Amino acid sequence: TAKMLSGIEQAILAEKPNAVIVYGDTNSTLAGALAAVKLHVPVCHVEAGLRSFNRKMPEEINRIMTDHASDLLFAPTERAVNQLTSEGVAVEKIILSGDVMYDAALYYGNRADLESRIIERLNVAPGGYILATIHRAENTDSPETLSRIIQELDWVASERNVILPIHPRTRSKLNSLGIRVKNITLLEPVGYLDMIKLEKNATLIITDSGGVQKEAYFFGKACITLRAETEWVELVEAGVNRLVDMTKAQRPSINNLISSDFNILTNNKTPSLYGTGNAAQKIVEQIDMLL
Repeated sequence: TAKMLSGIEQAILAEKPNAVIVYGDTNSTLAGALAAVKLHVPVCHVEAGLRSFNRKMPEEINRIMTDHASDLLFAPTERAVNQLTSEGVAVEKIILSGDVMYDAALYYGNRADLESRIIERLNVAPGGYILATIHRAENTDSPETLSRIIQELDWVASERNVILPIHPRTRSKLNSLGIRVKNITLLEPVGYLDMIKLEKNATLIITDSGGVQKEAYFFGKACITLRAETEWVELVEAGVNRLVDMTKAQRPSINNLISSDFNILTNNKTPSLYGTGNAAQKIVEQIDMLL
């Protein structure tokens, strides 16, 4: 983060921008915000106001510090707006923009339908598989947790087709720990359009990814999230996302969740939580007014 801060600061000094736009909650997000603030350049934070309420997550610290350093805060949901106001952020700084990921999902979802051939390459039927992804450190760094996840996904895969595009971190841990995969269909990492196509045609999604949780919702898929908490709380409240903390031995099994809640999850329809697909346009208009 320190190196990024120094490098971004030099870039700002050289380019002299009228504003700096930062997105999300990564270390580069925080570095960009801090560099701009120190140089008195306005900061615009896209995807502001999200909270998992777990300060052990580095992303949570990045979100909070970036929000409170920003001049314009583009909140994707009403909940995010309310969170920012509860933390004392001035109302005039907060814009309910909707979610740019929804914009992207609409655009690239159409492109994926036209360009991706991964369903044909895998010889699977639309709706004939469960899509899974695992990459977070809390799930892959613990031998017990990773073994538990693979064992339960293998159990599911003994009755249903489970496709797992495998993250390099996850593959490395499986190899080093000698964890065997029996029934799951493992894929090398796939490109964005192929991933979107897999999401759109899955019958259910199991993931520990923040982005995939939302994409599941965008494409009308139920999601089981292998985490103790999520920054996308509204998806849990809407009943379209179930949280399962795989670090704990005592918790619902993935298979039992699928068996008991599968129809409820897939049939649960909710109104749009993330805008109407024009978040980018709203953001550009507001930044133009700032400048």
